[in-house]
Amino acid sequence: MLEIQVQYGLPRAGWPAAPALHRAARAAWRGRGAAQVVLRIVGEQEGLRLNRDFRGRERPTNVLSFPAPPEATLPGNPVFLGDVVLCAPVLAEEADAQRKDLRAHFAHMVVHGMLHLQGLDHQTEAEAEAMEAIERRILGGLGYPDPYAEVS
Repeated sequence: MLEIQVQYGLPRAGWPAAPALHRAARAAWRGRGAAQVVLRIVGEQEGLRLNRDFRGRERPTNVLSFPAPPEATLPGNPVFLGDVVLCAPVLAEEADAQRKDLRAHFAHMVVHGMLHLQGLDHQTEAEAEAMEAIERRILGGLGYPDPYAEVS
């Protein structure tokens, strides 16, 4: 069972509702047993600050994953996976530029962030191909199109 807390660091209007985000996170959860995750939707300033402070980049990015250290889980409690931070304005710009549905793009980035929390990465071509195949399968199961397909 995956417990999900959704936090909005900006007004909620216009952004996907918590149930849609929950659905994507649960679809991406590959573990067994109880776990917890925080999904945080942020504005450009918070996204910029986090990307600068943790990745040394002077711009906001679409999604950041912060895996929790093992000591973050208290004995007897569900495993705390960590935080997935989604920068709403960046996602909106990307969805518009790539002619993607905003809800589908949010779902993709939730899935992507959840996979990072579970140890998947895309540093090598082989890792990227494997991770993209998993994302395609999960998103297809949720009824969303292939996020890596060229839009005509």
